[in-house]
Formats: sequence, C-alpha cells, structure tokens
Amino acid sequence: MNRYLLLSFIFYLYAFTVNGQAADSIETKRLAEVLVTGQREINTVLRLPEIKNTFIYSGKKSEVINVQNLDANITEKTPRQIFAKVPGIFVYDMDGTGNQMNISARGLDPHRGWEFNIRRNGAITNSDMYAYPASHYSIPMEAVERIELVRGTGSLQYGAQFGGMLNYVTKQPDSTKAISFESINAAGSFGLLSTYNAISGTVGKFQYYVYATFRKSDGYRDNSRTDYDAQSVMLVYNASKNLKITGEVSRSNYVYQIPGPLTDSMFHADPRMSTRARNYFNPEIYVPSLKAEWQIGKDTKVQWLTSAVLGDRNSVQFDRTANIPDAIIPATDEYAARQVDIDHFNSYTSELRLSHSYGFLNHISTLAGGIQYMHNNLNRQQQGKGTTGTDFDLTLTDPLWGRDMHLKTENIAFFVENNFKITEKLSINPGLRVEVGKSDFYGSISYYPADDIPNTIEHKFPLFGISAQYNLKTMTLYGGWSQSYRPVLFKDIIPANVYEEVDKNLKDAYGYNLELGVRGSVYSGTNAFRWDVSLFDLQYNNRMGSQATYDETNTFILYRTNIGDSRTMGAEIFAEYSHQLGRRSSLSIFTSTSFMSSEYQSASIRSGAQNVGISGNEVESVPHVITRNGVTVRAGLASLSLLYSFTGESYADPLNTVTPSATGAVGLVPSYGLLDVNTSFRISEAIKIRFNINNVTNEQYFTKRPTMYPGAGVWPSDGRSFSASIGFKI
Repeated sequence: MNRYLLLSFIFYLYAFTVNGQAADSIETKRLAEVLVTGQREINTVLRLPEIKNTFIYSGKKSEVINVQNLDANITEKTPRQIFAKVPGIFVYDMDGTGNQMNISARGLDPHRGWEFNIRRNGAITNSDMYAYPASHYSIPMEAVERIELVRGTGSLQYGAQFGGMLNYVTKQPDSTKAISFESINAAGSFGLLSTYNAISGTVGKFQYYVYATFRKSDGYRDNSRTDYDAQSVMLVYNASKNLKITGEVSRSNYVYQIPGPLTDSMFHADPRMSTRARNYFNPEIYVPSLKAEWQIGKDTKVQWLTSAVLGDRNSVQFDRTANIPDAIIPATDEYAARQVDIDHFNSYTSELRLSHSYGFLNHISTLAGGIQYMHNNLNRQQQGKGTTGTDFDLTLTDPLWGRDMHLKTENIAFFVENNFKITEKLSINPGLRVEVGKSDFYGSISYYPADDIPNTIEHKFPLFGISAQYNLKTMTLYGGWSQSYRPVLFKDIIPANVYEEVDKNLKDAYGYNLELGVRGSVYSGTNAFRWDVSLFDLQYNNRMGSQATYDETNTFILYRTNIGDSRTMGAEIFAEYSHQLGRRSSLSIFTSTSFMSSEYQSASIRSGAQNVGISGNEVESVPHVITRNGVTVRAGLASLSLLYSFTGESYADPLNTVTPSATGAVGLVPSYGLLDVNTSFRISEAIKIRFNINNVTNEQYFTKRPTMYPGAGVWPSDGRSFSASIGFKI
C-alpha cells in the first residue's frame, strides 16, 4: 500500500469538506478505507535523458545501469553480470578477483577498458590518455550507484577513445540526517573475504560521503592471491541554491600475485596450475577532483571540473614465455633476478563546460560547449634488475634502469554541440571538436643510440559529428555519425631491442562511429516490453603494428609503424519482457545480443622475415556473436536471477593463426558458455542479503591470448565459485 497516496487522498478529502462548510458545523463521518496497491517496477538499465546538466545525449546510444538493483556478484565486480543488459560488451577475464574491469565494445581492445574514456563522477580515471590510457584505478562496486555508458558517437564531448564514455557515479551523501552508516560484508570461494564501510550525512550546507573497503582472495589458480583496499572522501558545499562545490579524493591499491601464462597443453591438463610464484603486480592510484556547478540563470549552466590521476603502476616478474620454467639455477642455488617495471603517473585535466537554452522555431534548443586542457607526464622506468627473492619486492640490485623515459603531453581541446529542437518530436545535433597539442618522448634506453630516441607526436585535427532523434509515442528513433581518434601510445614509441626501429612519423589512429537504432517500451496491463536495437559501423584507421625491413647492411629490422586500417560492423539487440504475476511478484526475461564482423583493410604485417598482406583477415578478439540471456523472478522482497552468457570463438593475432603455438601466445580462442545464478533477499529496507554462484557448470575457458602484460599465453578464467554478502544501513 502506498501510504503517501492514501494520506494525500484523506488530506484533500478533508480540505474539500472544510472548505465547503463552516468549521462549527462540520459533522464527523467515518470514511471507508481506501487501499492503494501496486508493484514497483525495478529497471536495472535505463537511458540518459536528451539533455542533462551541461551534456547533450540526444541522438546517442546510451545505457544507465542501476547497480544497486542488480542481482550480481558486486564484490568481485563480475563484468558479464554487471553489463549483462548492455549488448556487445566483450569481457576479458584477466583475473577473477575483481581487481580491474577489462571490457570493450564494438570489436575494440578490452585491456583495462582502455578504449573507453573512463570517469568517476565525471573525473577522468584513465592513467594517461596519451601514453597509457588503461584505467588502473579500481573502484569498489559497492560504492557505485549507477554506471553511465555513452557509445562512440559521444566522442565530440569526451575526447579520445573510440569506445565512448564510461562513467561510474558513486553513492551520494545522505540528505536526511547528520550521520548514517552502511556496511556490506562478503565471503566466498578461494578464501574471499571483503568488507565495505561508509558514513555519510548532511550538516547545514555541508554534505559528506566517506568509505573504506578491504578485500582479499587466494584466487582460483595457484599463486593468484590478491590484497585490495580503497578509500574515498567526498565533501559537498551547497553555497546557494545555484552554486554547488564538490571535492573528492579517492584511492585504490592492490597487490596481485600473477600466476603466469600457460601453454594449451598445460591448460587442458590443469587450468588451475601456475607457472610463476614470484610475479606481482601493484597499481596504487589517487584520483583527486574539484567540481563547481553553477546555475547562472534560468537557461544557463556552467560546470568546471579539475582532476588528476596520480600514482604508480608497479610490477616485478620473471618475464618469460609459459614453456620456460622459473626454476632455481644450480650454479648459483638461487632463482634468476626478476625484472622491475614502474610507471609514475602525473596526469592533470581541467574541463570547463557551459550549456545555454534558447528559443528557436518556437521550441527550446540547447547549446553545449567548452574547453579541456590536459597536462600529462608519464615517467616509465623498465628493465630494472630486481632481487632473486620470492616476495613482492621492488628493490633494485643495480641502480640503473634499462629504460628510463618520459612521455610529456600538453593538449587543449575546444568542443561545441547544439541540440536543435526542430519540432516537438525531432531534434538534430551537429557538433565539432578541435584538438591541438603534442607529445614529446625523451629519456634513455641502454641498448639504443641516444640520438635516435627523441620523438614528437603532434595532435592537430578537427573532429565532426552529427546525430538526430525522433520521438514517437512508444519508441524513439536515433542515429548519428561522429569522428573519433586515439593517440599514439607509449608502447608504440619504445623500441623493444636494438633490432627494432620506430617510425618517426607515427600517426594517431582516427576514424568514425556510425550508428542507427530504435528503442522504446510498451505497457499493457500487467505486461511490459522494452527494446533497443541498433546497427553500427566503426572505422579504425592507422592501426599500429610491426613490419619487416632491412638496414643498409641487410640486417633484419622490426619496424613499428601504422600497418593499415580496420572496419567493424554489427548489430546490437536488447529486448526485455516483464509480467506482473501478482501483487508483489513478477517475472522478466531478456536477451542482450550482438553480432559483429570485423576485418583489416589495406594492411600488412611481419610474418617471419617478410611482410604479408592481411586485408580481409579478421581483427583479433572480435567474436561474431556475444549473447547474454536471463530470467528474473521477484516475489516480495526476494529475487532469483539466472544468466546464460555465450561468447563465440575469435582469433588472437592479425594473421588469424588457428593452431596454437608452443607458447600459447597465438591460436584460436575457443567459444564458451557460462551459467550464473544470483539471488537477493531484502529482509527489511535496511538489510539485504545476496547469494551468487558463478559458472555453475564449472566451465574451463579463457577469453584472450594477450601479447603484453601479464604475459603471452593462455590465461584461464575462473571455474565455479560461491559467494554471499550481507549489507545493512542505519
């Protein structure tokens, strides 16, 4: 029963009676009870509005995931469950401990999500957009209220990256009391223990939200332990009804013991085995930010957000292929010295945005634009000689680094987009972004001539785009075309050895996203049907790779350069049907499916000592089909969800090698299907219990054969696991 509706009904009935009679002549009458009932529909995926604050989303494909209503393994951030209703999300299960979110869309590279412009409450968390755009910052999913995803046509507003924008919006301060407390605690298979604790509240014009979380796990494989912790402080000052200032400092840190790659034969013999016991990975990242939101007038808004990504990416490894054991050397009675690599991140962003609404053709149109300044300096120290020990230890036994380099970037971008409201139903959104900047590479490499190291990459080009949206009664037609780019990265500039040379005229990757879709919903009695179906075309030019060449002495040289282009086309389908079974029960079923076809164009790479054309070959890690299908039953305050995920086979290299190599570095990646069961019980408004069974059938699978970190070869994903959590808020 909706108490508020009932009370409102009684209040208005009373007011009407009083208004019609003199107070001294009112007769007391007993009213018949009015009972208002209903079942609140829980949508776990919504869409962004056409205009929100200083952003324009009209005509763009977007999703909003309501994390707190998900039946999913929140503690370990299982991506296939969290993004289950977002079609086309490719999940790279690098490790099963919830450390990172390794996802991509539309056939792009999933490594730490680095094809997305990743943000936390609007602040960029990509470690260095121009040198190493992977997001090493690891947000606890318990702190996330919702996830906003805008596909590639949002590039004009957000900048670099073909995948679009991924924004984690955290829980906000409690506005009803001075202090509230929330705690979520979990335990599960393979030694999983986790605790998340937060306090928040409002005191006068000030609000705050503070959390601390800790998680440990022994991991599915041998030697795959993780120790994770993260903290955050948010302070909000509501200076007036028109001005709000928010300051945040967030930190994440974990030490992951890397179990090492496997060969295919090792994987089939025992996928839980380990080839390394002395390898470790440790990113410690801080994300401070300061945001001012100012409503200048009824029609004008300004937002100024300044943020940084500071910290280190540390690793110590015996870095060899899977078929080379890490064993004690008889002559020294010790292990070999490990390699130490450290990246020092110093990335700063300041973004000033403005939106203004105005009358046009008897309707309200909106202009949004701004300026973004980035100053980044990544110091990469690699090939340090570490200890022969077994623990996590970054100590150098030789003070000199094999590589000690900087990639320093200064970049300024101007962007503008206008939402022209042509009619009440039709809006058209043209836009422009201009990038002006450069990246300077300098430093020392022990095996390379000093004069050949410096390099400068200029980023100077305009990006254009246009989108449109047409609203009907039960559906919306949307579509758009937008140019995108991705800067040349640090790894593309660094020669791996003396026999490798880097092109001094490397070009940033550029291309476009084209999409056309229809979404909508129909409600009929106790039934509801929602859908979002779209087609896309992603052109990706100037892909990086290696080609064979020879110097003046006819010595073989591996030449790193732009090798050609690629094109990915596909369809993304989401459909969900829900049915009200009773007063407090419902049933819903959904499918989230993508079909993709991706191939190289005008491209060639090295094969042995020669170059071979790969035009027409499939792009690596792009399965033809990714589908997730689920059913959820809700009864009262309890729910049960079943999720089946299937990912088709894919190639691991541009040559489309089928037979696995001896090291497991190349070869076909087989298809796999996974079944997950998730349940939740809300004992009261304050207490919620979750139970999860991941990979019910104990499928032994892997998702990718990486060519870089954490090592070339097969990386098994997790088998069956259980977890349970209890959360309460007071």
